[in-house]
Amino acid sequence: MACTPFIYYAYESFPSNTQVWETPFFTFTTEYTSLYHYAWFLAGKVIPVILLLIWFFTCKHWWHWIILVPLSMYVFQLFNILKQNLNADEVEIIYVIPIMMVLVPFVYLIRAKLFSQMRQNDLKSFEEELLHKRSFWEQIKDLFR
Repeated sequence: MACTPFIYYAYESFPSNTQVWETPFFTFTTEYTSLYHYAWFLAGKVIPVILLLIWFFTCKHWWHWIILVPLSMYVFQLFNILKQNLNADEVEIIYVIPIMMVLVPFVYLIRAKLFSQMRQNDLKSFEEELLHKRSFWEQIKDLFR
């Protein structure tokens, strides 16, 4: 995490007056106004993706799955930049909505289950409830009682 500012400012080493970068190993052409701008957009998406991934994999809280919503948004924007799409920040919501439709209720159900268990003081009834077989709809009803 400490090196992310240095990674972010690496875009300043790219040429600002050309769209073509020629090296002995490869030639890179961009649709953006210059390689400098392309690297700036790329760094602006790569750094949040790195930091959100670190946060997701190191978070010990029950709600860490909701971090996937902004992470997916940044990943879609990053793919648009890599595809050289100049409208990188305009269409990702179409792809993020299905992810949110799954993750948000999932996280809410986990939260509801945790808080319903925290209100009960009797460990014996908790163990009996775990051993009791219920249908999917019965489990959903129990979450909201």
